[in-house]
Amino acid sequence: MKKIFFGSASLCLVTVLAACGGGEDSSYSNTSKEGDGVSGTLDFYTSQPDADAQGLVDTFKKQNPDVEISIFRSGTEEVVSKIQAENQGGNIQADVLLVADSVTFENFKAEELLLSYESPEAEFIDEEFVDPDGTYAGTKIMATGIIINTNEVTNLPDSWSSLTDAATKGQAVMPSPLYSGAAAYNLGVITRQEGLGWDFYEALRANDIMITQGNGAVLESVATGEKNYGMIVDFLAARAKNDGSPVELIYPKEGVPVITEPVGILANTENEEASKAFVDFILSEEGQKLASEQGYTPIREGIEAPEGLKTLEEMTILNAEASELLETRNDDKAEFGKIFGE
Repeated sequence: MKKIFFGSASLCLVTVLAACGGGEDSSYSNTSKEGDGVSGTLDFYTSQPDADAQGLVDTFKKQNPDVEISIFRSGTEEVVSKIQAENQGGNIQADVLLVADSVTFENFKAEELLLSYESPEAEFIDEEFVDPDGTYAGTKIMATGIIINTNEVTNLPDSWSSLTDAATKGQAVMPSPLYSGAAAYNLGVITRQEGLGWDFYEALRANDIMITQGNGAVLESVATGEKNYGMIVDFLAARAKNDGSPVELIYPKEGVPVITEPVGILANTENEEASKAFVDFILSEEGQKLASEQGYTPIREGIEAPEGLKTLEEMTILNAEASELLETRNDDKAEFGKIFGE
């Protein structure tokens, strides 16, 4: 049973970032060899696809067979809702959290629900993607671009404007930011870019874009030919193409929003040692090679991107301040809902 733990305020996404989270800084290095690792039980909450989350856990357990890990997997918004409910009940079950974007972690940090831990593996990651207070660190690079059905689209687009062009009316699909953490982050970033902004979303609505729950549904819609264009996280499109689906991934010339699927430890964990070892593994060279093998662009320096994906250095990144996105996330979602009648 977890020890009782309450945040400093009600956990809601309109909370303004007001305080650094977690406890005192601490350090830990998982230097154990295979079969001689840490032990105990962990609850791992994540928005990763089931197979990827299980693969990560299974590989970690080869080094740490005495750690029992339970996985709760859903969309980022549902994972957040579960932690909110557990916190309100005074009994957060999660030990380690890995979900879509830094804004989600900024919210939990503001509520002092995250442990401050500076993993020694984080020194090999660009400081832009590591919280300076040690409450979370990015684990991979996931850009959102355009996916097209190559059986139906012969002239490959190079711009976000292809989704708002009259010639593609009714032919595109996008994930809902009310369900997908990546889509919620993208909404905040894109609406703050000159030349895109809320006008872009108004134009998408006018062009009869279809709204679906998540990125997986976007892939299915485009790969089957139900729609010809879609907004999607890059790894899903590249993975589908490599598996033989008639799709192509486009990185628009204006740039792409990037999420990093950060990982962090909940402050109320009762197995701090195993939690830190798990975070270390995810950020380690071995963990990052696994991410590449699973089809993601690694965030750690010196690890190659898988076939079909650009490296971080090859991308033009669309940015926005995470603290601002946290403050406005609920308002952004409400405006999206107003535009699309969601």
